[in-house]
Amino acid sequence: MWIIFVHCMVLYQLPKLSYEYHELEPFIDAETMKIHHTKHHQAYVDGLNKSLAQIGAESHPKYISAILSELTTIPESGRSAINFFGGGFENHRLFWETLIPNSDKIPKGKLEDQIDVYFDSFDNFKKVFSAMAMSIQGSGWCWLVFNATYHKIEIITTANQDSPWTLQKTPLLGLDMWEHAYYLKYKNKKSDYIDAWWNLVNWDYVGNRFSELS
Repeated sequence: MWIIFVHCMVLYQLPKLSYEYHELEPFIDAETMKIHHTKHHQAYVDGLNKSLAQIGAESHPKYISAILSELTTIPESGRSAINFFGGGFENHRLFWETLIPNSDKIPKGKLEDQIDVYFDSFDNFKKVFSAMAMSIQGSGWCWLVFNATYHKIEIITTANQDSPWTLQKTPLLGLDMWEHAYYLKYKNKKSDYIDAWWNLVNWDYVGNRFSELS
């Protein structure tokens, strides 16, 4: 469990992974996974808890995705920190959930149908997503999201640790394009990292997220 309640305040914890660090080899190396999870993600956990405490989080007992969706209700003094650390926490939590050692490599069911409707084919979807990820300048994320307003899937990018929740869009799948996610193994070869990542996507998890919304 990655949240606990203390005196009516939510305290976040580092989520445990459903796989070992080495199990994503050779696509993501064990050292990168360990540092990414235990150092970088832990820093977002700590920063989020500190930021919530500073604004009196007893008045904001909702889960972080709901807080990010209603960011303007947060006191302005703490809004930037919660956007950064809260986004960093939730972005990474989803990132781990959407990775799996033995990926089927293709979506199925309703999600597959939606991809065919909006992107013509899964191969074309991968090309568009990869190109969007490559277009990120500096640090950020590439996302497959569900836009409830138009009841459709979309590919978007966000800067730094900004979350799709702040745009009123539900993240289904996210690719971390910060250098700490790939630099130890891939150096500046971002395209190699993106190509490798496709081998690890947990399409069952992503498809189930979509099915719950559609």
